Amino acid sequence: MPGTVVMKFGGTSVADASRLKRAAERIVAKREAGQHVVVVLSARGKETDRLIADAQEISSHPDPREMDMLLSTGERVSCALCAMAINDLGHRAISLTGSQAGIVTDTSHTKARILEVRADRIRAALDEDSIVLVAGFQGVSTAKDVTTLGRGGSDTTAVALAAAIGADECEIYTDVPGVFSADPRIVPDARKLDVVSFDEMLEMAASGAGVLQLRSVEYARNHGVRIHCRSSFDDAAGTFVVSEDEAKDKDMMENPLITAVTHSRGEARVTLIGLPDTPGVAGRVTTALADANVNIDMIIQNEPRTAGALAELSFTVPRDDVDAARVALQPIAAELGITLETDASMGKVSIVGAGMKSHPGVAAKVFSVLGAQEINIEMISTSPIRISCVVPAEKVEEAVKALHTAFDLSGADTIRPEQPFGEFAS
Repeated sequence: MPGTVVMKFGGTSVADASRLKRAAERIVAKREAGQHVVVVLSARGKETDRLIADAQEISSHPDPREMDMLLSTGERVSCALCAMAINDLGHRAISLTGSQAGIVTDTSHTKARILEVRADRIRAALDEDSIVLVAGFQGVSTAKDVTTLGRGGSDTTAVALAAAIGADECEIYTDVPGVFSADPRIVPDARKLDVVSFDEMLEMAASGAGVLQLRSVEYARNHGVRIHCRSSFDDAAGTFVVSEDEAKDKDMMENPLITAVTHSRGEARVTLIGLPDTPGVAGRVTTALADANVNIDMIIQNEPRTAGALAELSFTVPRDDVDAARVALQPIAAELGITLETDASMGKVSIVGAGMKSHPGVAAKVFSVLGAQEINIEMISTSPIRISCVVPAEKVEEAVKALHTAFDLSGADTIRPEQPFGEFAS
């Protein structure tokens, strides 16, 4: 029985006719090597950004349902064109929309989550020896509406399909050779990582690495899908994202103290001043944000020192969600007399590494390094394998360079800093 592989190509990989034909040739080569092939494509180049701009020319607040109808068209164009190229190469290809491929989501427009994949049509096409192309980033909701999965959602489409059909591997083709120890546009001698564990990649994606979408890594870990993140432009091996047990079994991972330094400039801080120090208030605030589909990252609450005094709550959200957060919280603020402030000039720098679990003193080194650079830390959050610091946006690059040097993460595998870094890097 031939194996099955899912291949996902990002927007820069199919940006023009020559790149799309090159992707088609790579897909056909995989089929001719004896494997069944399912392909997920993103919209071409900056097509999604263009569609968003078109919508904003028409409406200052486009309806989310109609935005999904609009944005889903970009990936469909890519798939149809690639199917034509594959057919011209002598192989049968069939392109499918997300709904035709059986991708069922919840009803959250523009940020939908995949509930299940009904892959019968894909399996039938593979049995007929067809190459199947699926439009990424989209599905159909339980209410039978077209939905999209959020920025970078084609990665999640690919991993979900790989899980549903039992693929041997999910190959994510992008515009960089793999996952690096830092963004090479900031750190030119950043090292390409041969292997990263699911847990490390989850923390890296959550804290700003733009190579893989967070939810795709989460889905891969939960369903045991092996990811190979590699370049669209050469045949070299990239970065394997696997379970920690697999990496250890194959002696693929050395478990360094720190694996990578990541960053994000897409952070905003929301501060609620004058909260009553009573049970349930924080729950009301976070529930309102959850109902508005606004994801919270760091949370800090300053407890009053005297009875009856008012508290202060600060948290970070994606900068694009600041307006939604304001709208969601205004009723509570008006009812309780809370002052609502926002600061969109925040950045975040993080260090990630499985080795942190067994090495004390890492936090002290991070804070000392940033202090030596006179970089003020606004907020801090940690996990067993990550330390994140919110810093002024203009200090992000300086912080990344300082931490990368301090933890000696440089290596021989580098790419030119002028190259783009990640299909949807922030």
